[in-house]
Amino acid sequence: MNRRHFFPHPLLLPVLFFGITILLGACLLHLGVSHGSSSFSWTDALFTATSATCVTGLVVVDTGSFFTPFGQCVIMILIQIGGLGIMTLTSLAFYLMRQRVSLTDRIAVGQNLLFDAEFNLGRFLVGIVALTFSVELIGAVLLFMVVPENISFFHALFHSISAFCNAGFSLYSDSLMRWQSDIPVNLIFIGLIILGGLGFSVLAETGEWVFNRLSWNRKHRFRQLAWYAKVVLSTTLVLLIGGWIVLFFTENIGYQEQVPLKTALVTSLFQSVTCRTAGFNTVEIGSMTNVSLMIMMFLMWVGGAPGSTAGGVKVTTLRVLTSFYSSQIMGRKQAVIGAIAVNRTTVNKALVLTLFSLTLLACAVLLLHLTEGGDVLHSQSRGLVVEIAFEVTSALGTAGLSTGLTGTLSFLGKYVIIVLMFVGRLGPLIFLALMQELQSEEVYYRPEGNLLIG
Repeated sequence: MNRRHFFPHPLLLPVLFFGITILLGACLLHLGVSHGSSSFSWTDALFTATSATCVTGLVVVDTGSFFTPFGQCVIMILIQIGGLGIMTLTSLAFYLMRQRVSLTDRIAVGQNLLFDAEFNLGRFLVGIVALTFSVELIGAVLLFMVVPENISFFHALFHSISAFCNAGFSLYSDSLMRWQSDIPVNLIFIGLIILGGLGFSVLAETGEWVFNRLSWNRKHRFRQLAWYAKVVLSTTLVLLIGGWIVLFFTENIGYQEQVPLKTALVTSLFQSVTCRTAGFNTVEIGSMTNVSLMIMMFLMWVGGAPGSTAGGVKVTTLRVLTSFYSSQIMGRKQAVIGAIAVNRTTVNKALVLTLFSLTLLACAVLLLHLTEGGDVLHSQSRGLVVEIAFEVTSALGTAGLSTGLTGTLSFLGKYVIIVLMFVGRLGPLIFLALMQELQSEEVYYRPEGNLLIG
């Protein structure tokens, strides 16, 4: 009998591994040693484990006060596993054990973490883990040194891992609001969030480029970044600065409660950065203006870069969409980014991913309206539309920001968010690919016709 019948399709591997990890995490979190409370249900344990493994940050209980140190360690490990990716850790284990990783697994890992499938698996995976642990350790040491209050190194390490993995879990009930005007603390978190959201390949290439620029070797000094890295970095910069400027004006111009300029600038920048699906907040999200919440929903929907710890449809998808849109307006046949045109296959993937993501959001908003107040009149539930839309976008983008709705979700509402976090972390493209695998390929073309639209 063919051995392939005993193993699932490569596209199913990340789904299975993430699912198994979440279930194991839920079992550990449900143990009394993790929380010491008899009121922690299986649903809440599953919700927390999914949020941690999918590096989302939405919580139904306060992480710092509800969970014991053991439970907090479980959450931290789940965050780390989710950040690195189950498939990456599994392939690394095979490599270290000198096991032979199949070509199928190699291609699957490459497509998940890089923009191409041609790379040295072993060297790349070792580099991922070494780079991740190094950045997280440096971040923990810096936080331990600069945080005004005396915090333990465990607290510093927990928040460093949570920030780099874009998880948003905090051991403080107010997230990071106590440090909203502390520039050193904010800059450390901002740096960790951005580095985690760039993607491992871009991070490694950018580090090499910086090293070459500082090198004494003039030949290395003029090496350029690859086109992919330039697209990710430039789009990220535009989103961060654009979000910073817009949030500053929507939160401080004409607002009744005046805050110092330094605090306004720092909090606006931090909220723009944390929308890369990091989940921390230095202001009360529920007290922000509706315009700010709409801007943040857009940023959460976009997320970070492919192969990063961040979620969302990714910055490259947005860049392809904007290029395709501009090319159609200007009458060009190709979507051009910089000096290179994006191929038709990539444009089609971006369009399908966008439509699929928006469909999921619309369906989830409708479901949550049914579960969280389907029998309530609109006049009695004003504001719920924005809160639900924000919650759903945050879950699918694995952002972890909330206006305060998470803790009041119904039993069915929690499972809607659980499914969204799971799909959002693995990426809608995986589920689309799985559905396409189940379909038989058509070997013929149908006649085409023009249809009046618009």
